[in-house]
Amino acid sequence: MVVTRFAPSPTGYLHIGGLRTALFNWLWARKNKGKFILRIEDTDLARNSKEATKAILEAFDWVGLDYDGEVAYQSQRFDIYKRFIQKLLDEGKAYYCYMTKEELDALREEQMKRGERPRYDRRYRDFTGTPPQGVQPVVRIKAPLEGDIVFEDGIKGTIAIKASELDDFIIARSDGTPTYNFVVAIDDALMGVTDVIRGDDHLYNTPKQIIVYEALGLKIPRFYHVPMILNEAGKKLSKRDGAMDVMEYKRMGYLPEALLNFLVRLGWSHGDQEIFSLEEMKELFDPKDINKAPSAYNLSKLDWLNAHYIKNKPNEELVPLLEEFGLYLADHDKKEILLDALKERAKTLKELAQMAKEILEVPEEYDEKALKKALKGEWKEILELFLDKLRKEEAHLPVDFHDVIEEVVKEKEIGFGKIGQPLRVALTGKLGGPDLSEIMAIIGKDEVIQRVERFLRSFG
Repeated sequence: MVVTRFAPSPTGYLHIGGLRTALFNWLWARKNKGKFILRIEDTDLARNSKEATKAILEAFDWVGLDYDGEVAYQSQRFDIYKRFIQKLLDEGKAYYCYMTKEELDALREEQMKRGERPRYDRRYRDFTGTPPQGVQPVVRIKAPLEGDIVFEDGIKGTIAIKASELDDFIIARSDGTPTYNFVVAIDDALMGVTDVIRGDDHLYNTPKQIIVYEALGLKIPRFYHVPMILNEAGKKLSKRDGAMDVMEYKRMGYLPEALLNFLVRLGWSHGDQEIFSLEEMKELFDPKDINKAPSAYNLSKLDWLNAHYIKNKPNEELVPLLEEFGLYLADHDKKEILLDALKERAKTLKELAQMAKEILEVPEEYDEKALKKALKGEWKEILELFLDKLRKEEAHLPVDFHDVIEEVVKEKEIGFGKIGQPLRVALTGKLGGPDLSEIMAIIGKDEVIQRVERFLRSFG
């Protein structure tokens, strides 16, 4: 059975690179009817944040990625790690190192003067003397002294690291807390993880973890190291480019299905297809198809996808989502016309809510450029004639309002723009937007009359 995991560190928010990693792992497990584990790597007690842990779980809930069993917390597993550390010590595969920080710094300085790569010199590897007084030792694992550490990466191919490039790395700090590479290997093995899909910034952690697996006789999983997401300039993604809290995308008005579709295409493809439902992703995804080259973050692509999902989302599903942006349409009798008129134009829910408010709310000010275009020629007489005709009509539907406009156009022998521009500015305070007849049907005959009368009083 395929078992994957996502193992974030709760020292900050979950950003989109992390969410992409989670998505890839989730898809592979779900495709194979396997297990997907969420594990919080909170062994760094000084830097952990309960808020960050909460934000990670909140992000998972928002995008709809479920996980099997309870969330695993490494901070609750210290007894397990201590047992395995002791096992390695007892078997002579790990040892206490009494080297102080000052000694290590001095050694590194000497090595750098000689042009060597700074590294621990294994001085306590086979130490049998009396330990120095007053030094709390770390525990180091005995890494191989020769040969290569070789593994097959599902994306990058065969990776071989010379043993000479690795030193006897620390598996337990002087306070007894275990280190990252040690606990990751232990947990992945004990939790039955078969496939590790993670960012290629972890590529050089893998040989260290393989050393742990082999020292303990544990089964080594398959590895897939995913190239990073770069900005449009080809540099590491920063918060300015989009590497922000996943929940910030929700606050900006993006739909979770659009964000997941966007992320799955950052480094993975299936022919020329751009739009993927979650079911299609599960059916088609294979980590072997992940690109070897880094992917480029493109906000306009995300906007395009989000616009697609907004346009195709049923109105009854949009209504509660828009409430988060201060737009309450549940009891509005013209919400269908309003949303149908606007959702073709909106890139985000926030933008959709703002466009709706500009129709539903009486304009508090009028755009200066729009006024210059609208207040020309017989605009006042045209609007007054429009009001006279509208007052006599039973107007409810867009076609009713359109017929009134047509009457004015014919009677005054003018182009549509001569009435359209001043009327639009009178109703919304600006030019541009959906069909005028739809706007009037949404706000209703009485409100149309009041807004036009107010506009005439202000500028007539």
